[in-house]
Amino acid sequence: MKPALPLVFEAPRRGQPPRHWADLTPAERREVVESIGHRAFRARQLSAHYFEGLRSDPAEWTDLPADVRAYLAKALLPRLLHLVKETRCDDDTTIKTLWKLHDGSLVESVLMRYPDRVTLCVSSQAGCGMACPFCATGQGGLQRNMSTAEIVEQVVDGARRLSRGEVPGGRADPAGGSGGRVSNVVFMGMGEPLANYKAVIGAVRQLTTPAPDGLGMSARGITVSTVGLVPRMQQLSTEGIPVTLALSLHAPDDELRDELVPINTRWNVDEVVDAAWEYAQATKRRVSIEYILIRDINDQAFRADLLAKVLKRRGNWGWVHVNLIPLNPTPGSKWTASRRRDEDEFVRRLAARGVPVTVRDTRGREIDGACGQLAATQN
Repeated sequence: MKPALPLVFEAPRRGQPPRHWADLTPAERREVVESIGHRAFRARQLSAHYFEGLRSDPAEWTDLPADVRAYLAKALLPRLLHLVKETRCDDDTTIKTLWKLHDGSLVESVLMRYPDRVTLCVSSQAGCGMACPFCATGQGGLQRNMSTAEIVEQVVDGARRLSRGEVPGGRADPAGGSGGRVSNVVFMGMGEPLANYKAVIGAVRQLTTPAPDGLGMSARGITVSTVGLVPRMQQLSTEGIPVTLALSLHAPDDELRDELVPINTRWNVDEVVDAAWEYAQATKRRVSIEYILIRDINDQAFRADLLAKVLKRRGNWGWVHVNLIPLNPTPGSKWTASRRRDEDEFVRRLAARGVPVTVRDTRGREIDGACGQLAATQN
């Protein structure tokens, strides 16, 4: 008879996902393995297999006793993500995956391989409660928050694909592996990350903790987006983790932003931009202003001028960068991408006023690449 796991490893409440190794701190992991009759060093061995070796098959855990490997895998590393559908484009260097969680909720992640980096876009909630009308996820509503481990597992899955050489192209791994590594993680998938603050920060800590207790990523390679939950933006600046903050602004005036980003009626443009500026001052990290260009809605030249004015009010341009994003339309939506001439004029107006600006290289249009589109096709 196998010993019972300690309370720290039980699901927090009914209906929540099972606890996983990636939900725990290193100290809690040692407590778990000691509670089932093993020496504390086994915790470090398990972490090395999971985070560093990316080994999911317990048969490969040859430094652990053979008769307990399967039990440890089932008890401590339960399967959290179940593959539903995978779509690829860009010569198989962009992979969008639809996952089913333990309760049937659907979430998405996207792996994007570039010649010099690999970016993984992860979900933090099943659905989203922010109700932005141009977003497929927002229109579906919020099902639930994801756990820390459910978020981390999306990154680990991407790392395993790379280690197995399943994603073509890219620079060779200097450590000698066949597939390279995940260098960037963006919390821009399904959900509002700062509305699931505890789990998201927990995931960021697991990603940035040095191996073997974490994935050992640089915090500078992690971007956390928000539509503007001001108290959480302020809290994030105190965490001591210098991630990039991305503010999804989408309009420089309250009248339009109230429509595009309903949470603006709680924290308006001036308040969220002030919070972003304060984050930049506290962390010395440049903030990204995300601005989806929507035809005849927010892409007028006068709004580019107004956006420059709003940002300039906080100081010189060193604190901010504007990331313009061509809208990836959702089926049946009245919202569509800007005309190229309007996009070019928007860029020209910002650049003329000295605003650092780029247009995002949008991938995945042909594979339902916008957040929530793939999940919507399953409902």
